[in-house]
Amino acid sequence: SRYYREVLPGEIVKISRYDVQTLDVVPRPEGDPSAFCIFEYVYFARPDSIFEGQMVYSVRRRCGQQLAIEAPVEADLVSTVPESATPAALGYAEKCGLPYVEVLCKNRYVGRTFIQPNRRLRQLGVAKKFGVLSDNFKGKRVVIIDDSIVRGNTISPIIKLLRESGAKEVHIRVASPPIRFPCYMGINIPTKEELIANRPEFLDLANYIGADSVVYLSVEGLVSSVQESIKARQASENSFKTQKSRVGKIGHCTACLTGEYPVELEW
Repeated sequence: SRYYREVLPGEIVKISRYDVQTLDVVPRPEGDPSAFCIFEYVYFARPDSIFEGQMVYSVRRRCGQQLAIEAPVEADLVSTVPESATPAALGYAEKCGLPYVEVLCKNRYVGRTFIQPNRRLRQLGVAKKFGVLSDNFKGKRVVIIDDSIVRGNTISPIIKLLRESGAKEVHIRVASPPIRFPCYMGINIPTKEELIANRPEFLDLANYIGADSVVYLSVEGLVSSVQESIKARQASENSFKTQKSRVGKIGHCTACLTGEYPVELEW
């Protein structure tokens, strides 16, 4: 198989053994920009996916670089919880000039932890899910890059594990902004009350999860990381001027981060 092109929003495509035909494109209301889910870039999509002409891996790496600009820290090495945040961790390490070092390895015989029915089982599952590469970080200050912290349950046992295995300091840097609002567009985000960003613990999150510090990427930082190469491509295609009125809203939904929904909600 080979990459052909993206299906446009609202497009109905017929694929046959001979060709690819557009049967119809459902029109969008006039002046209403598209609203591609920004969390596809952060978390859901495979890193080799291509959206809007750019590879998800490259966007995640840029998020890590932007995070290094916004939230540097005195440390000895950068790592991640394998392996969805690896591109962001590599970007962060590159920008900070710190080595990227593996501190955990995945136990491939343990299933998904987030589907466990309660917090205690999820935390136990996390502890069993990883092996510790203690020789790589003993006595050192570690920066762990995560792609998102939703409830705050799964990162705590990992920090505890690293400390018990000899880490001098554990700093958490999150390559996306805090999720604060529910998604009404089809993504199963936990209830508003379950989201750590809406709980009192968020005011002292580092202490709550056992880290030396915690900093999230800003919404502006995420949006700029996602839109950087889209804007560059628009400029090179000489369509930048015609798009300028929509540059602030090239077409990404940030509702779960900002509460600004792309459509009016009807109750």
